[in-house]
Amino acid sequence: MQTAPDIQELNQRIQYTSKFVDRLRNELAKVIIGQQYMVDRLLIGLLSNGHVLLEGVPGLAKTLTIKSLAQAVDGKFSRIQFTPDLLPADVIGTMIYNQSKNEFVVRRGPIFANFILADEINRAPAKVQSALLEAMQEKQVTISEHTYKLEEPFLVLATQNPLEQEGTYPLPEAQVDRFMLKVIVGYPDKKEEQLIIRQQVQGFVLPTVSKVVTTKEIIESRDLVRQVYMDEKIEQYIIDIVFATRYPDQYGLAKMKNMISYGGSPRASINLALAAKAYAFMNKRGYVIPDDIKAIAKDVLRHRIGLTYEAEAENVTTEILIDDILRTIQVP
Repeated sequence: MQTAPDIQELNQRIQYTSKFVDRLRNELAKVIIGQQYMVDRLLIGLLSNGHVLLEGVPGLAKTLTIKSLAQAVDGKFSRIQFTPDLLPADVIGTMIYNQSKNEFVVRRGPIFANFILADEINRAPAKVQSALLEAMQEKQVTISEHTYKLEEPFLVLATQNPLEQEGTYPLPEAQVDRFMLKVIVGYPDKKEEQLIIRQQVQGFVLPTVSKVVTTKEIIESRDLVRQVYMDEKIEQYIIDIVFATRYPDQYGLAKMKNMISYGGSPRASINLALAAKAYAFMNKRGYVIPDDIKAIAKDVLRHRIGLTYEAEAENVTTEILIDDILRTIQVP
């Protein structure tokens, strides 16, 4: 159990170490107008070693933001454009015959990088999605009988378009659950959009994104994020929220029982705790408060709650259910 002096010392360390977060935000602001919510969620994924799925209509700078973040970190970046004819070998690599050596050698695929942009991930069939599963969960890739460890940090940042359904393949639940956060990307406000128009009409040239943080700093910060203090009452708060998605009637939410087909798994609890610690780190705090949990609850839970036909018929979304749960569960 950490004591008050320990937390004070941790606060000081975090205030010093987390300076690179501001550098990253400022660097991305050179290229991205607005979208601070999306940028912060990508940074949470980066700091807590969790993959992020961005969902939004085309033209909201999802791809540009991910690409710019990868450029701001001194690491390897790969972009994979998912299409219906994509094969697993196009993602992880394959064995090819080397005529001069008279043997088969491994040709590594684009998955061997620190940042993977899986663009329009729901356009590829299930066999390609399954090729990603081992990489996302185990941080390794198996080609033929050989297994290769992926270099840290390893982060899959995926985008998908919620509108167009023709030629798309819904992601398997097992894979969706591997994403720590599912972020709904919204439209810019009027002032931001006015600035976007001016830049584009005037032939604005995107500035070069400089490398402002090293992969070593990221890995060291991840260790510090895990040390952020979380009180037992906060842990219980997380457990109550996740259990309310499984057994709503036990928490005075009986009306939800027919709305939820399945609730969050233990992975939801783990990711809620880790994301809250990363959120506290980004706010230069060495301890988690209930507001941290509330701030990231929707991003962690929205893709982990299954809706029944009854909920869909009544236009009930997972966001509405999460709001009801957060209003009902007693805050410590």
